[in-house]
Amino acid sequence: MIGYVTLGTNDLQRAAVFYDAIAAEMGVPRMMDYDGFIAWGKPAGGAGIGLTKPFDGNAATVGNGVMVALEAKDKDQVHRLHEIALANGGSCEGPPGPRGDSFYAGYFRDPDGNKLNAFVMG
Repeated sequence: MIGYVTLGTNDLQRAAVFYDAIAAEMGVPRMMDYDGFIAWGKPAGGAGIGLTKPFDGNAATVGNGVMVALEAKDKDQVHRLHEIALANGGSCEGPPGPRGDSFYAGYFRDPDGNKLNAFVMG
């Protein structure tokens, strides 16, 4: 079971605006907030997301093939999360819609280029 995912950023404050907006839509607060690290989640809740500048001091880069999937409560929330992402500096990687018979998702990248999606099953 995954406890949380940490993504690298080169501009923590810019990235925080993006993730604050996404987290607000999902009803998830910041649970940690330090000079070089911010995390969103709920204690004893589902997996959280953290943002940090890389520990080694090098630039954050995007992992090719890496994606974080955010479980939405319904198709309407998939659309809202996709719109919120684009309105807060994200870019579209595939508009919301059905993917197969029982999967509905919208894909986007955060301002640093990390790939995410919002999805519902069933």
